[in-house]
Amino acid sequence: QAQAGWLQHDFGHLSVFKKSSWNHIVHKFVIGHLKGASANWWNHRHFQHHAKPNIFKKDPDVNMLHVFVLGDTQPVEYGKKKLKYLPYNHQHEYFFLIFPPLLIPVYFQIQIISTMIRRRFWADLAWAISYYMRYFITYIPFYGVLGSLFLLTFVRFLESHWFVWVTQMNHIPMEIDCEKHRDWLSSQLAATCNIEQSFFNDWFTGHLNFQIEHHLFPTMPRHNFWK
Repeated sequence: QAQAGWLQHDFGHLSVFKKSSWNHIVHKFVIGHLKGASANWWNHRHFQHHAKPNIFKKDPDVNMLHVFVLGDTQPVEYGKKKLKYLPYNHQHEYFFLIFPPLLIPVYFQIQIISTMIRRRFWADLAWAISYYMRYFITYIPFYGVLGSLFLLTFVRFLESHWFVWVTQMNHIPMEIDCEKHRDWLSSQLAATCNIEQSFFNDWFTGHLNFQIEHHLFPTMPRHNFWK
């Protein structure tokens, strides 16, 4: 599932086939039939992220208000407003108990399903249903209904940690702030960093250890980032 996530990312950025239409079609298949998610939902979120990375209220990847505080600006802002929803001074202790376990299995799943229904993405919904039909037809004979649901949840739980680990390492160490109206190049470089290249790191991150190159050239095929 994690590697299918990096694969749909490639198709979503139109970086595999020369024809955009082929990328769009296969993107719907991979994210819909292989992962049970929505291509339109992903595009809407991810394109905002690429346009305004690490900018509050514009990048959905850091727009986790009232749950986590990120960067140097938001903690000060929350302190002035005295928002006491959670003990933010202990975030370093509870972050990995809340964010990675709940991001994909709970937050993303609710957001994906509600978005497909609310925005009437019926084609995406059909692809997602095909994923769940295939999954349960495959596993219920072996593990039963409850066992299959447990396996699915456990896989999402592991995938969520994997996903958070990768996205945290190549964005969160960088500047996270309100809109500063920089030029596009500067705004991309201020929000992205690279991780050391190795065979394992390339595989584990879907080559997103080259996050700088990916943000500067988002349609470039991932195997060319190192060049």
